[in-house]
Amino acid sequence: MYIIRRMRVGTCVLAAALLALASSGCRSPLGKQYEYEEQVYLSVKGGASIMIDSSIAALVALRGAALDPSPQARIDQDAIQKLFEQSGCSDIRVGQPWRRKNRWFVHVRIEAADIRQLNKCSLLGWSSYVFEQDEAGLHYEQKVSASVGKDPGKVNWDGTELVAFRLHMPSRIVYHNVRRVDRDEPGDVERGNILTWEQTLKDRRAGKLVHMDVRMETQSTLRRTLTLFAGAFVAAIAVMGTLVWLTVRRGRARVRRADL
Repeated sequence: MYIIRRMRVGTCVLAAALLALASSGCRSPLGKQYEYEEQVYLSVKGGASIMIDSSIAALVALRGAALDPSPQARIDQDAIQKLFEQSGCSDIRVGQPWRRKNRWFVHVRIEAADIRQLNKCSLLGWSSYVFEQDEAGLHYEQKVSASVGKDPGKVNWDGTELVAFRLHMPSRIVYHNVRRVDRDEPGDVERGNILTWEQTLKDRRAGKLVHMDVRMETQSTLRRTLTLFAGAFVAAIAVMGTLVWLTVRRGRARVRRADL
């Protein structure tokens, strides 16, 4: 009973520590936390899924969204979806809102058959998109111009907030101009096809231009992976077949020698 009681106490202490960590505003161990993050999942045909994870306050300040950024406000998912629909976006899904650092955040997913038409949605109208194919491969370019500069009122921002534009390209990247936020160096390509352009919230509100220029191969990463997997599988089968054939051949040779 004593051991069980100690285990229960230890579990409670661990749970309390995790809760305190979650509510303390510390950075997530899984990666950076952004006040506004816009992710583009591009296909080789030019279609795209856009994922927006943003505080309500950032949506108000950067995109002029008619929402209440107050921590006491009731976040209505249907109202947010209607807001994006009225701005010209289509095929929208709004996730369950959550709180971080006493601010409401929301996830919005938008589907676009042609990313070049995406700026017809006014909430994404600060970007211009280029997608084309030439003799060098696929070319993607996105320019993010100034925000609307709306005053969200009193928000407990402390100046460390970041904004990110993350690109998930459909094939291996061969050239890009993405820079790091902390120093003037080229950004890293993650897993061969992912880039992140970071900017401080202050710079984004001030309208500092974001210009992302990327060139990539025409063959999709998924297709290449499947091709490599298929090739490896065929090679493995061939090796196994060869080993079986050699084993059978040696066995027959031993039988013939024994008969002699």
